[in-house]
Amino acid sequence: MGEVFGILFLVVVAPLWIIFHYITKWKSAKTLTSEDEQILADLYESAEKIESRLNNIERILDAESPDWRNK
Repeated sequence: MGEVFGILFLVVVAPLWIIFHYITKWKSAKTLTSEDEQILADLYESAEKIESRLNNIERILDAESPDWRNK
Protein backbone atom coordinates (compact mmCIF):
# COMPACT_ATOMS: atom_id res chain seq x y z
CA MET A 1 0.00 0.00 0.00
CA GLY A 2 2.89 2.37 0.76
CA GLU A 3 4.30 1.81 -2.72
CA VAL A 4 0.99 2.92 -4.25
CA PHE A 5 1.07 6.17 -2.29
CA GLY A 6 4.73 6.72 -3.25
CA ILE A 7 4.00 6.19 -6.93
CA LEU A 8 0.86 8.35 -6.72
CA PHE A 9 2.90 11.10 -5.06
CA LEU A 10 5.62 10.97 -7.73
CA VAL A 11 3.20 10.80 -10.65
CA VAL A 12 0.51 13.29 -9.55
CA VAL A 13 1.42 15.37 -6.53
CA ALA A 14 5.09 16.13 -7.18
CA PRO A 15 4.62 17.44 -10.75
CA LEU A 16 1.67 19.62 -9.67
CA TRP A 17 3.67 20.90 -6.73
CA ILE A 18 6.59 21.83 -8.99
CA ILE A 19 4.31 23.48 -11.55
CA PHE A 20 2.49 25.58 -8.94
CA HIS A 21 5.80 26.52 -7.32
CA TYR A 22 7.17 27.93 -10.57
CA ILE A 23 3.88 29.63 -11.45
CA THR A 24 4.04 31.42 -8.10
CA LYS A 25 7.68 32.40 -8.69
CA TRP A 26 6.81 33.66 -12.20
CA LYS A 27 3.93 35.79 -10.92
CA SER A 28 6.01 37.34 -8.15
CA ALA A 29 8.86 38.08 -10.59
CA LYS A 30 6.48 40.08 -12.84
CA THR A 31 5.93 42.75 -10.21
CA LEU A 32 8.35 45.51 -9.36
CA THR A 33 9.90 45.59 -5.93
CA SER A 34 9.98 48.82 -3.95
CA GLU A 35 13.71 48.99 -4.69
CA ASP A 36 12.99 48.73 -8.44
CA GLU A 37 10.39 51.48 -8.16
CA GLN A 38 12.87 53.74 -6.34
CA ILE A 39 15.52 53.12 -9.00
CA LEU A 40 13.01 54.00 -11.74
CA ALA A 41 11.99 57.17 -9.88
CA ASP A 42 15.65 58.18 -9.52
CA LEU A 43 16.30 57.51 -13.21
CA TYR A 44 13.25 59.55 -14.19
CA GLU A 45 14.40 62.45 -12.02
CA SER A 46 17.88 62.27 -13.56
CA ALA A 47 16.41 62.22 -17.07
CA GLU A 48 14.34 65.32 -16.30
CA LYS A 49 17.44 67.15 -15.01
CA ILE A 50 19.44 66.16 -18.10
CA GLU A 51 16.61 67.31 -20.38
CA SER A 52 16.45 70.66 -18.58
CA ARG A 53 20.20 71.12 -18.90
CA LEU A 54 20.15 70.26 -22.60
CA ASN A 55 17.34 72.75 -23.17
CA ASN A 56 19.38 75.43 -21.41
CA ILE A 57 22.49 74.61 -23.47
CA GLU A 58 20.46 74.76 -26.69
CA ARG A 59 18.94 78.09 -25.63
CA ILE A 60 22.42 79.51 -24.92
CA LEU A 61 23.79 78.18 -28.21
CA ASP A 62 20.81 79.61 -30.11
CA ALA A 63 21.54 83.02 -28.59
CA GLU A 64 25.30 82.94 -29.18
CA SER A 65 25.46 81.05 -32.47
CA PRO A 66 22.09 80.94 -34.22
CA ASP A 67 23.16 78.55 -36.99
CA TRP A 68 24.91 75.96 -34.78
CA ARG A 69 22.29 73.34 -35.61
CA ASN A 70 23.12 73.50 -39.34
CA LYS A 71 26.85 72.84 -38.86
